[in-house]
Amino acid sequence: MERIKVPVKKLPHGLDLPLPQYMTAGASGLDLLAAIEEDLTLPTGAFLPVPTGIAIALPEGYEGQVRPRSGLAARYGITTLNTPGTIDSDYRGEIKVILINHGPQDFILKRGERLAQLVIARVTHVEWDEVEELSETGRGAGGLGHTGR
Repeated sequence: MERIKVPVKKLPHGLDLPLPQYMTAGASGLDLLAAIEEDLTLPTGAFLPVPTGIAIALPEGYEGQVRPRSGLAARYGITTLNTPGTIDSDYRGEIKVILINHGPQDFILKRGERLAQLVIARVTHVEWDEVEELSETGRGAGGLGHTGR
């Protein structure tokens, strides 16, 4: 498994929180924590950005993907908007997670609670090769729902 060093800066409102970590040896994502000063109520149907208290400096050629936590989604209907959220290698601001409550009741988020996952992935840039025709495939131009349920 490849490992890279990523500089991370704790921001003043996150100094007492642990850094994001993998919860198991096989985990793909690091758990991001809520760096909120007091309990935050997320009403049903509402969404808002939640600070994590950290900023990172990803190496060129990598991105961060902010993804929902399955436990929050399954138990409470809490997920993230703009999924996956992308953190570019040249971004140096605080990581924030846009949470939305699809559940039937208000959700109370507590300081230090795990709210999303951060997956670090390689990025490939493309060079466009403009052509008049594309190669044929069995699917062709069949779009949404074309391959069935």
